[in-house]
Amino acid sequence: MTDAKTARVTVVENGPYLVSGDVPLAPQTIVADADGGSEAWTEGAAVAHRANYALCRCGQSATKPFCDGSHQKVGFDGTETASREPYLDQAQRLDGPALQLTDAEGLCAFSRFCDPHGQVWNQVAASDDPEVRALFVRQVNACPAGRLVAWDKASGAAVETSLPVSIGLIEDPVQDCSGPLWLRGGIPVVAADGYEYEVRNRVTLCRCGASSNKPFCDGAHASVKFKA
Repeated sequence: MTDAKTARVTVVENGPYLVSGDVPLAPQTIVADADGGSEAWTEGAAVAHRANYALCRCGQSATKPFCDGSHQKVGFDGTETASREPYLDQAQRLDGPALQLTDAEGLCAFSRFCDPHGQVWNQVAASDDPEVRALFVRQVNACPAGRLVAWDKASGAAVETSLPVSIGLIEDPVQDCSGPLWLRGGIPVVAADGYEYEVRNRVTLCRCGASSNKPFCDGAHASVKFKA
């Protein structure tokens, strides 16, 4: 199993993501309910890779998910514009009887796990109901970007599902597009200028090239109908 201490993703200026530490790579597809609501994830077959590899960031590679140098041909502008504030400084906090919810809307990757069953923002107010609590925790933890985090009021601890150190290649059949890179299990991300972003359990990185919150995803893949 890959260790988060050896895993790392480094952003290359106007270029790809350099992944080190032999991080597993596999498709992660959003499974929808009968109404098109996001309900679960299904993992596809592992993608063969070297211990260190480069993932496309401009969206133009002919060898996706890997980089083939297309960023140079298309003049890709990969300028990083994301906030460097800690997550909790970016997030709003909603209070419930048993749990709290923090929401950093700027990190949204448009995976829509927050919407079913009355939406998580409403569920938190009924988090003392065991059935609602279970739905709330499951939906919040399915948010790949980590925009949403559940917190136990009694302990003050985040209620986080343990994730293997790995990178998911998100596919979104409902939106008929491919989504971002899903970094799981606390993989560090280093900016092109050497700045180390806050390490979080769930992070999504743009791979369509269209995000206005680079290197993080802002859901632009859905509007441009990115295909991997």
